[in-house]
Amino acid sequence: MHEGDPADSVHVILKGRVASLVNSRSGQQLTFSIMGEGDLFGELALLSTQAKRSATIRALEATETLRVGREDFQRLRLQSPEVSEILIQLLVRRVLRLSQHLREALHVPVEARMELAALYGGSAPGTVIPLSQDDLAGLTGAARATVNRVLREEEGRGVVSLKRRRVTIVDPGGLRRRAQIDD
Repeated sequence: MHEGDPADSVHVILKGRVASLVNSRSGQQLTFSIMGEGDLFGELALLSTQAKRSATIRALEATETLRVGREDFQRLRLQSPEVSEILIQLLVRRVLRLSQHLREALHVPVEARMELAALYGGSAPGTVIPLSQDDLAGLTGAARATVNRVLREEEGRGVVSLKRRRVTIVDPGGLRRRAQIDD
């Protein structure tokens, strides 16, 4: 789905990972978040009949979703009022997560924000993160040049291995230690 498209459904990710991308005023596409199994996207479509997609969703790997249309969701809400509470709690968690990301972007060094292993649950050597440096820059709120510098430094330390559009975690412990620079 693309930013600006009409929105009439929410998707629950059953398998795979997707990136949520937004366009900046200058037309640059920024990676806003990475979502995986159990996450959902498009929930704002359930709350507004005039909704437009607020982001582009791009599959990062083979992905399956469960689609719930607005009409089906409205029927479910009428049958089970607790569904509205679940949606409210989901939105609260989303706002809190965005607030945390904003605080980190403003006050935490980029080296500590690049929690690569957390993106793909990689606590074992060999975890591959199939994201470009532009994607990582969007996720960390840093310039691509800064992300490149940090990744090259970590590659020099033997913590990661770099290839086109992918970062392989070589030393997860070293990556965790580096992410706690100012903690």
